[in-house]
Amino acid sequence: MSMLDEKIAKSLTAESVELIPYIPYLLQDLWELGSSPKDMLGLIKKNIAVTKETKVLDLACGKGAVSVYIAKELGCKVKGIDIIPEFIDFAVSKAKEFGVNRLCDFIVQDINESVKKEKDYDIVIYGAVGNVLGDWYETISLLKNTVKEGGFIIIDDAYGKNEADDKYLSKDKWLRLLADGGVVLIDEILSTDDELAGINDMQMESIEKRANELKKKFPEKAWLFDSYIKSRQAECDEIEEDLMPVTMLLQVR
Repeated sequence: MSMLDEKIAKSLTAESVELIPYIPYLLQDLWELGSSPKDMLGLIKKNIAVTKETKVLDLACGKGAVSVYIAKELGCKVKGIDIIPEFIDFAVSKAKEFGVNRLCDFIVQDINESVKKEKDYDIVIYGAVGNVLGDWYETISLLKNTVKEGGFIIIDDAYGKNEADDKYLSKDKWLRLLADGGVVLIDEILSTDDELAGINDMQMESIEKRANELKKKFPEKAWLFDSYIKSRQAECDEIEEDLMPVTMLLQVR
């Protein structure tokens, strides 16, 4: 069991790396796996002058929903990277379906390696990934290296509602961290409670259905799928009670 496997499992709300091979099946009905393409597009359209020459990097792109929508709506080139082959296969098929396969380049790769190689992008997207690249200061530093001077970083995460809670960064703590990291918060979109609850309920219904199918097929691993459902529900409850999901548009200064 590698540290990377542990980070991947955590980013997918899995209690055990043993669940990783079953993730594509459990999430097969979901295209948008965390980040909202609508919010990403809204921030870009409002704040960035995009042309056909604009280059976008989507790290841990999942099934490519954000990448495909950006390419379709803005006509720019997008490179999406994810470590799960089934997700990349799905992204490629969606790019063809939406007629943007010439604009989208999807590859299977560990984003810890990608951030060392990918350079000179106008925009880098890091949506609902968590600590796969390290703590937030390390993550900001690595993301900065992938964009041009004056380029943009879009992060989908959350503000902690309780300033005294060390588990999650409050907005004030985020702003201090960003300033220390040499980036500036340009704009943000906060999710509403009703919107968030609706998404969580829809996703949980789909995941529970697929988990129950796996339990019938692999009864000896029922505990694994039950654990995943429990972890996902706990995360949903925590997000709704303690966090303010936010999509942040940052600029490198």
